[in-house]
This record gives sequence, C-alpha cells and structure tokens, in this order.
Amino acid sequence: MVGVIRWKRWTALGVVTALATAMAGCGSQGSGGSTAGGEQQLVVAGYGGSFQKAITSSVIPDFEKQFHCKVTYVAGASTDTLSKLQAQKAHPEIDVAIMDDGPQAQAKTLGLLAPLDPSVVTNLKNVYDIAKDPDNIGVGVGVTATGLAYNTKVYADNHWTPPTSWKDLADPKLKGKLVLPAIANTYGVHMLVMEAKANGGSEKNIEPGFAAMKAIAPSSVTFDKTADVSNYFLQGTAVASAWGQGRVNTLKSQGFPIEFVFPKEGAVALLSMGSVVKNAPHPQLAQEFINYLLDPKTEVAIAQSAFLGPTNKTTKLPEDAAKNVIYGTSEIDKLVKMDWPTINANRAAWTDRWNKEIDTQH
Repeated sequence: MVGVIRWKRWTALGVVTALATAMAGCGSQGSGGSTAGGEQQLVVAGYGGSFQKAITSSVIPDFEKQFHCKVTYVAGASTDTLSKLQAQKAHPEIDVAIMDDGPQAQAKTLGLLAPLDPSVVTNLKNVYDIAKDPDNIGVGVGVTATGLAYNTKVYADNHWTPPTSWKDLADPKLKGKLVLPAIANTYGVHMLVMEAKANGGSEKNIEPGFAAMKAIAPSSVTFDKTADVSNYFLQGTAVASAWGQGRVNTLKSQGFPIEFVFPKEGAVALLSMGSVVKNAPHPQLAQEFINYLLDPKTEVAIAQSAFLGPTNKTTKLPEDAAKNVIYGTSEIDKLVKMDWPTINANRAAWTDRWNKEIDTQH
C-alpha cells in the first residue's frame, strides 16, 4: 500500500446542531409559522457542515436583530431540501431554500419557487451574471468550483506528479486509492459531464463521459452519495478525488495535506442558490433574507468560514479569505457553467445507466 497517512480524532469537521432554536418572531408577517406566544419565525433550509456553522453563528443572529425575528435553520443536502419542498408543495413550511444550482433548477421547473422582488432584493443589481437566473427565480449567494483534490504528502512521498486534467482520474497508479462522488450528488454530475467534455463530448453528447467513467470506475473504492469525502481522505482510503474547492479548503484549514486543482479543461461553477419558496409562510421576510445573504458583510463572513466565494461584485474580501475562494471577475469567468436544463431532462436516465454500468464496476 502506498504511504497513506491515517488521521484520527478529527472532530472539528462534525456537523453542528441541525436546528437554530426559534423563540421570538416578527410581527410584520402573516399568521403562519407562529410560536406559542403568537410570534413568528422564518424557516431556512440549507447545507450542513461548515456552511451551517457559518450561517448560524455569523449571519442569522445579526439578521434576527435587524428584523426583530428568529430564524429556524434546517440542515440537509440539496436533494433532501428538494424532497422537502416537493412534499410540502400544498402547504409549505420552508420560507427560504439554499441549494446547489442543479437541484435548484429542478425545483424551479417543478414550480416550487417564487420570483425575487428586485425592490426588496436590492443587491441583485450588483450580482455577477453567472449567479443570475433569467427569470429571477433565485440567485447565487455563493460560488465555489468542482475540480480535483489530492493528498499532497502522499504524492510528494511517492514522487507523483499532481493531477492537472480530468483524464488523470484514469491514472493506473490511483487504482484502489480513489473515492469518487456518485451521480446522486452535484459533484458526481459535474464529474460525468467534465469527463465527457475532456473527451470531446458535452451535456448533449454524454457518451464520451460514460466511456471515460467505465475506465475509471474500477479504480474507485466507492462512489460516495453524501458529497463529503472528508473521512475517506482522513482515514487514508482516498488519495485523490473529484471534489469541491470549498470542502477541500475546509479540510486544508484543519492542517490536512490536501490541495485543490483547477483542471486544464476547466473547473465547474458550483453555485449556492438562495430561493424564496412559492407560497412561503413569510414571503416578505424571505425576500429580505435573500437580500441579506447578498450583503457584502454577509459574503465576507461566509467566505471566511465556509469558503464560498462572493457573488456580489461590490464585496471586498481580506487577502487571507480571497486566496481560498473564487473571487473577482477574472476567476468567475474561467469557470464552466453547466447546462442544467439539458442535465435535468436526462438525469433520471443517466442515473439509471450509472447504477447499471458504473456503480457496479468498483
């Protein structure tokens, strides 16, 4: 076995409590979502992990003070949030949903989201084009990239050249040392499409992607459905993966020897989309919360704690934060944006094919 370091007792990456306690509320909204005392609260569904920690400690308390309300935060993967929105369609309980751009596009198609009001979400005018929805159904409130990750110590100890291309996932030396994302999460979709693009295909011609993944699959220990492969790196199971810049830098900030790579074919834009739920219990306050997420002060806090780049062009990051995220027009413009309408129209078929042809190969 190659010299893999096994790291133990990494408790800092644990997920914090799933709900922020809600007691007091806002008196300016309708009667839905009231506490026992008749006060109201906003329900926000979004990511767990470092994002949850950042938003519940650095964002929500200030929002509650400014708008005289309390916010309940419900943590979950984007696909989980999408499922909740579908289940609650007739009687929504969630006011604001924060999801990856892929599941958010599905929610939009399903009619689960409401348009943003530019008169309330005034920060919309300062958002990069890549973060805008043509129909104002949600907006990117943070951006990161999907690319490659590798254990720098293992590569250095073995005198391996760091990966530079999506094609490098097929390198024979990585057999039994890869852990890759499943197609069930956004990273897996990005990987499949970029393998297609690296081999002459696209979202509309996915065959080269499946052909590439068939060659790569036997080298992967597993295809992880959670979108968080931290433990595989920490335990020494993985020395390389296709993963997100923000998650890589979260692990790196704990002292783990890992680096993110922007492949030469391009890294994929992964937008965290903030959306107001259609028929939300507190629509006005939900709009205000989206605007607050786009505020430069909020974006600095999220960049520093959750390693998400700002989508507001007026946000100025301190140097220590700027070096760890996608920041500025030049970096934004280099990212590959996925054709989500095409992907989502084919995703069920791709998933079925993946389960039969790819997932069975490792």
